[in-house]
Amino acid sequence: MLRSNRVLTVLLAFSVLSLSGCGYNRFQQLDEDVKAQWAEVVNQYQRRADLTPNLVQVVKGYAAHETQVFEDVAAARARVGSIQATPELVNDPVAFNKFLAAQNQMTGALSHLLAVSENYPDLKADGLFRDLQAQLEGTENRITVARGRYIESVQEYNVLVRSFPTNLTAKMFHYPLKANFTVQNEDQISTAPKVDFDNTPATGTK
Repeated sequence: MLRSNRVLTVLLAFSVLSLSGCGYNRFQQLDEDVKAQWAEVVNQYQRRADLTPNLVQVVKGYAAHETQVFEDVAAARARVGSIQATPELVNDPVAFNKFLAAQNQMTGALSHLLAVSENYPDLKADGLFRDLQAQLEGTENRITVARGRYIESVQEYNVLVRSFPTNLTAKMFHYPLKANFTVQNEDQISTAPKVDFDNTPATGTK
């Protein structure tokens, strides 16, 4: 009985050392880091979505007849809201690309909304509108930072998945490659809505 216990202890210790040597613990760490970075990306996109209704209402106060612009923003926001951006989404390239497409649509709709302000000097001079523009600009910057950190985190994780001998561990414990932003995605998504404070009239506030 005593000998059996010793054998079991030795086998257990060997198993622990083997798991450590094959990168299992590193997978655990990097997987959690990817989840954390993805959560921040989603958080910043949600912040943008939450800011949008207030921006729309201010613009409507000066340009109520720009109905198509408002409809486009509403449709884009609804599409964004329909996607459950869970941590598991990054393991599904198809779902990940749907998420990116929805955010691209939102970026385009917001760009068109802000472009409307160029035709309405009083709107551009409105203090609340300018404050919302500043908040949007800050949010877009935070999205860029969060996305960059996510990219780095996924790259490190995916290298571990592809490398030998840790690729064997990835297969054994079902650690798949995670979806990441491509160069094309970056070109599209990083085109933030233009926030231009130049040539803003000093008078004519609402």
